[in-house]
Amino acid sequence: MELILEHICKSFDDKEVLSDINFTFQQGKIYALLGRNGAGKTTLFNILAEEIERDMGEAYLTIGGERKRLSIDDLSYMYSEPVLPDFLTGYEFIKFFMDINMDKLDADITIDDYFNLIDINESDRHKLIKAYSKGMKNKLQMLMFLIIRPPVILLDEPLTSLDVVVALEIKRLLREIRKDHIIIFSTHILQLAKDLCDEIVVLNEGVLSLLDRDHLENPNFEDEIIELLKEKDTNA
Repeated sequence: MELILEHICKSFDDKEVLSDINFTFQQGKIYALLGRNGAGKTTLFNILAEEIERDMGEAYLTIGGERKRLSIDDLSYMYSEPVLPDFLTGYEFIKFFMDINMDKLDADITIDDYFNLIDINESDRHKLIKAYSKGMKNKLQMLMFLIIRPPVILLDEPLTSLDVVVALEIKRLLREIRKDHIIIFSTHILQLAKDLCDEIVVLNEGVLSLLDRDHLENPNFEDEIIELLKEKDTNA
């Protein structure tokens, strides 16, 4: 399975954010989408999730040799700031989510089985979401894609501001499920990208480029990335 981006461009007024995105993401890997704040990482995710329109270009998904346009049904999007109905309990929300996605579910897995996957205890399951910490809300977001198992998973800086335990739990879950998905993890934290991801893709000056894995073991790797981003930023 592959996610193929071809000539995706996006500008806001006279500011070009994505100039010509061409890239192929492969199943079984976690990709770090690395870039400075404002580089266009969230813009790219919003385009793939059909939340904003691209100026040009297309995204395709190939499964079993068949190529089709990427649709919203092919992906889950985990926002950096969780968007959840605060007036429901976690249990009520997940039950509702399972009901509307009944055709995509594994009938042998119960709602409590799913909660156990993300280590939310029984008493917290029945609390209002508005009482949840950000870490618990991010776990609920993760549970949504664990339930429907979409081919493509987009994560927009989901580990920002989380405590150590929750961050480690989310990392573990992502590693466990990656073989069946294409996972793209947006971050501006270089060390997190190195620790979690199989590949690092840099978004700068509106273009994606894959870093050579051999460079990750170079003791001067971080300094080289900093200089690269500074140089491109200065020339922009």
